[in-house]
Parts: sequence; C-alpha cells; structure tokens
Amino acid sequence: MKKYIITEISGDLAHAGTKATADIAKIASGMGYKRINVKMNTTKEGIIPKIQRQIGFMAGWDNAYDHIEEGSLVLLQHPFHYPQLTRNHILKKLKAKKHIKVIGLIHDVEKLRAFRYNDYYKKEFEFMMDYDDILIVHNDKMKEYFLSIGCPEEKLVVLDIFDYLKSEDGLHKPSFAKKITVAGNLDTTKCGYVGGLKDIEGVDVTLYGPNYDESMSEYDNIHYEGIVPSDELPSKLTEGFGLVWDGSSIDGCVGESGQYLKYNNPHKLSLYLSAGLPVVLWNEAAESGFVKENKVGVCVGSLTELKDVLGGMTSEEYDEMAGRASVVSGRLTTGFYTKKALACAEGLV
Repeated sequence: MKKYIITEISGDLAHAGTKATADIAKIASGMGYKRINVKMNTTKEGIIPKIQRQIGFMAGWDNAYDHIEEGSLVLLQHPFHYPQLTRNHILKKLKAKKHIKVIGLIHDVEKLRAFRYNDYYKKEFEFMMDYDDILIVHNDKMKEYFLSIGCPEEKLVVLDIFDYLKSEDGLHKPSFAKKITVAGNLDTTKCGYVGGLKDIEGVDVTLYGPNYDESMSEYDNIHYEGIVPSDELPSKLTEGFGLVWDGSSIDGCVGESGQYLKYNNPHKLSLYLSAGLPVVLWNEAAESGFVKENKVGVCVGSLTELKDVLGGMTSEEYDEMAGRASVVSGRLTTGFYTKKALACAEGLV
C-alpha cells in the first residue's frame, strides 16, 4: 500500500505552518509517507490575494488527486485553517474513485478551545469526523471526549504527547534552581496569568517570546530573554522548570484557553521535555497523568504553591527528575510517539 501525507504550506515558507505540523510531516516521511504539498501562494489581504490563494489551493489539490494511487493510505493533519473551495470535493473524490483510507492526526479541537470556534471550524470538524477512517487524538482525556460525542472507540488512537524534533545533537543536563521558564505568547491581555507571575514569591521567572510587557521588568523576579526560534529554544533551557500554564490566573487555569488544558497536549510541554527540563503543570491538565507517570515534573493547583514545593525540593530529587526527563527527551526528539501512534493507526485501517 502506498502512503501519502498531504501538507499545507503557508506563503513563501518551504515548511508547514507550525513546528508541530512540520515535525509530523518529517516523521511521517521517514516512515515512507510521500509528501504532497498544498501551497498557500500569499498571505496578503485583499480580493486579488484571495483569488491567488484559491488558485494555488485548487492546483495543489488537483495535483494531490493526480498523484495519489488507487487504494493508498493518506495522512491528514487537522484542522485545516484556511477555507479552500475544492479541498473537500477532492478528498471525497479520492475515497469514491480511488478508494483510499485516511488517518487524521488532530492538532487542535477548536470546539474545545472555544475562543476560536466558529461556523467554519464546526463544518471542518464535522467533515473530519465523517470522513477519516482513524483519528489520532492527543491523550486519554481527549479520547473520552470523542467517545462522549459518539465516535467509535475502534476509530481512535492516542498519541500521548507531541514529539519535538531538534536540529542540534546532544543534551545538556539542567541544574536545579528555584526558577520557572515560560516560552510563548507573553501578551497579558490574552494570557492573563503572565501578568501574575511577578506575584509568585521565592521563584525567579525567565520569559521568552513576543508581546512582552516592558513594565514587568521592574520586578526583581522577572527576566526577559527576547524571542528565540523554536529550534534554538531547547539549548537555552538549562535550569529550573518549564511552566505549562494558560488562562487568566496563576491560581488555576481558568478561562477558555486555560480549560483547554483539560483536553490537549500543549506543544510547550514537548519543548521543555525535549531539552530534558522538568516541568510545572496544572494538576487538572490532561497531561498531568503523563507527567506523573513518567515522573518528569510537579503538578500544582496554583502557582503560589511553588514557593513551598520548590523550597522543599533537594538538588538530588531534581537530578532524578531531570534524568527521567532526559529519557523522555530521547523519545521526543526522534519521533517515538508519532511513530508509535501511526504504526497503531496503520494496523487498524
């Protein structure tokens, strides 16, 4: 059986839109999936660019149909974020005329994330549920959600955690420090908890990412290190813990984005663990089970607990945790979890 992965390419970039989708495409290619790109010709606004985008999309999907052989296996990554006039038509035609089987790997469920959910994503989700033969979901909590809306259990495969490929070799051993690192969007209007990090006693905070509020620099425990490319970030994470948190408060992950942690695999978790860095995670997050089972971090209900949690930790306890994080890193950076999930999905189609 021939295997293909259809990958959306954004603008002038020669890679998928995010590191997560790019890593999946690279891992799948290594497993024998032939890559077919559907390119978005321009990201500009206006009527002419919109027409140019649709022309590019149409050409890409026509090319996909022409190249995919009868009875093949096709891997899709969901959701598709850009409306495309012929995409669903070509996908239906591939099943009807060429009798393909489809594995769908889910990056986000916008209905659960809520704040981005609209009619487009509603239709996109419904198409995926009806069309794909196998769905790779993030974790057991997300699997429970899909079961609750009527998805057959035999259609579901659990990923466990997103892999995080690295271009550089070697892994440094992180050192113990009463410190947390946050890498990501630092906009306090969208990620309210970021503004509250200054109030955590006895813990230093290092920040990487865009939209930093310069007024936070007046607090002694806040240290901003700028914007670093995702491939280079792991080498910067050398001490303390990586923070996996979201929402409007340091006292639990509240709000729509915070509650999404009850279902999803944050790519930030993969970033930190790929560097061998232990993590701090909300104790109600879906991935708290992964962190506890692998003993690669601490789970708390509020970030105000960190003063006591880290204050009572020894360097020996931290080193043991970092050693286990190093083992997980070896898996994440070689595509272990994606390969395992895809192999399982292939056995079910």
